[in-house]
Amino acid sequence: MEKIMSHCGLMCSDCNAYKATVNNDDALRKQTAEEWSKMYGADIKAGDLNCLGCKSEVLFGYCNICEVRKCNKESNYQNCSECESFDCECILILKSDS
Repeated sequence: MEKIMSHCGLMCSDCNAYKATVNNDDALRKQTAEEWSKMYGADIKAGDLNCLGCKSEVLFGYCNICEVRKCNKESNYQNCSECESFDCECILILKSDS
């Protein structure tokens, strides 16, 4: 599988939502939904896990509102490493989520 990097630097191609979408793997969708629901205290359904990476239009829910994705798309960057102000508000948001 080709490696695909997200705008923030995560590897989309290593994400289970991406893998489940590319391989049309409903068992992986179900397993990932259960894991992420517990991990994030959310109600994530297997049917919600369809994503082809944040540079596509087929996105997992959070990716639709991700400020890092929005900033990179508006700036026409592939990822944050292309930005002159690398330590911007978007990166601070990512650091606080860690």
